[in-house]
Amino acid sequence: MSDTPKSAFDPNPPRRNFYGRRHGKTLRQSQKGYLSEDLGELRPRGITPRENPARAPIDPAAIFGDARPVWLEVGFGGGEHMVHMAASYPEIGIIGCEPFINGVAMLLGKIRAAGVGNVSVHPGDARDLMDVLPPASIAKAFLNYPDPWPKARHHRRRFVTPEHLIPLARVMQPGAEFRVATDIPDYMRQTLEEVPLAGFDLVAEGPEPWQDWLSTRYEQKALREGRVPHYATFRRR
Repeated sequence: MSDTPKSAFDPNPPRRNFYGRRHGKTLRQSQKGYLSEDLGELRPRGITPRENPARAPIDPAAIFGDARPVWLEVGFGGGEHMVHMAASYPEIGIIGCEPFINGVAMLLGKIRAAGVGNVSVHPGDARDLMDVLPPASIAKAFLNYPDPWPKARHHRRRFVTPEHLIPLARVMQPGAEFRVATDIPDYMRQTLEEVPLAGFDLVAEGPEPWQDWLSTRYEQKALREGRVPHYATFRRR
């Protein structure tokens, strides 16, 4: 595999399967309110074919109103890490992708409570966003406790496969940081094998989190159940 992934914008991305849940338990009335009242203003436009039939590249500066650095969180879960980063770094803009609507509702509640304004929310597959982001437009990316897909026959569904990593590398700036956190040893094994092949260099890997890390609900569950978190930092080559 080439160390330099395809950089040209593809107006006709291939059809793809989606694996995972989109809905969970019945939403509380307050969460339904967050979705109806807040999500529309926070969604980046031009991601879906209905909004953007020509699949033209979207301008990240238009999302946040200026040319600030843009970060990306893939699968933000309940949103605590994303809101923490937005509050800690008000000078950046952060886009979060999450197809699980219950997680989206939880994030919106946290955004309200924290009062952060430098966030954007795509309630869908991260690949749809990466299809329309310009090359080298993302300054930092996070993959925290992704779905482990533990069965061997399902490992191709993991995010750390070329189907996801090549588009991610395309939209990341040279030198941009990519962080991965997981409590599944085999997921980290695959991460360490696949991410460098997509155009990233390993910077650090081990049980110590980043200085600005906020432990998520998924990490707390892993610790309660006796699993050891692992953290890896890569840099876009």
